[in-house]
Amino acid sequence: MLNDADAIHVTDVKKYYGATKAVDGISFAVRQGEIFGMLGPNGAGKSTTIEMIEGLRVPDAGAITVLGLQQPRQANAIKERIGIQLQTTALYPLLTVTEILDLFHTFFRGRQTIPTEDLIHMVNLEEKRATRSKNLSGGQQQRLSVALALVNDPDLIFLDEPTTGMDPQARRQLWDVVRDLRGRGKTILMTTHYMEEAQELCDRIAIVDHGKILELDTPAALIHKFFQDVAIEFQDGSTDAATYQRLPGVTSATSSEGRVTLHSTDVPQTMGALLAHVGTSGANFRDLNVRTATLEDVFLKLTGRALRD
Repeated sequence: MLNDADAIHVTDVKKYYGATKAVDGISFAVRQGEIFGMLGPNGAGKSTTIEMIEGLRVPDAGAITVLGLQQPRQANAIKERIGIQLQTTALYPLLTVTEILDLFHTFFRGRQTIPTEDLIHMVNLEEKRATRSKNLSGGQQQRLSVALALVNDPDLIFLDEPTTGMDPQARRQLWDVVRDLRGRGKTILMTTHYMEEAQELCDRIAIVDHGKILELDTPAALIHKFFQDVAIEFQDGSTDAATYQRLPGVTSATSSEGRVTLHSTDVPQTMGALLAHVGTSGANFRDLNVRTATLEDVFLKLTGRALRD
């Protein structure tokens, strides 16, 4: 059932490419004024889903409503009210930051837009306003692409890997931009490969794999649902993670790129057994860390893969 508080409503949407089920019956809603994240390994179906919501692809089955309008039947009206930042954007190489933003303003005559100088300030490109886009760093180009998505003062904003290529300081500055947009009543649907970013920014998250939504909830609720225990991490590229599953107190054991993560309900008992195992087996064991569970742990538990796999 459609809800007036939903900026996006997706119902049993499917997209097939031959025998490949890219999206296999996905349903979810994005509430107005929230930051909603879609996470999934490469090929999980999240990008195809978002492209259908944006109107870049047409679903084979199901229904999509965006800001109360039907996609794709009312695609033109939807385009006037959304902003899209793509992971890779082809910018005019010889135009400056100011010139590109001014050009994009001409695409929305008759609609309220955000002034170029305000956009430059929002994404911290004041010192680069007269720089040609070809001379911007990768992170600066990403910030410019976010500014371009905001030119038409959209009600709904799509951000695809918005902080790729940014240094940690620039990434956190953009986080502030995203939070400010939510504070102004904007709705944001984003993807990211940074779990910390998703956990910090998103009000709710859908974890997608094999064309289906595996889980959808707030980051805190997802972590609590799957982990009431503590994570023990260490580097061991020579031993199968399943070996550690048998240690006392361990509820799960996973391995990614040689780094083993154990979840334990009894850390002292697990640590004692772990150190005893290392002493007798001669395992290549180093870089030990004990921490509470994170969204990364949930993702690995659900998909069995790191986000960039």
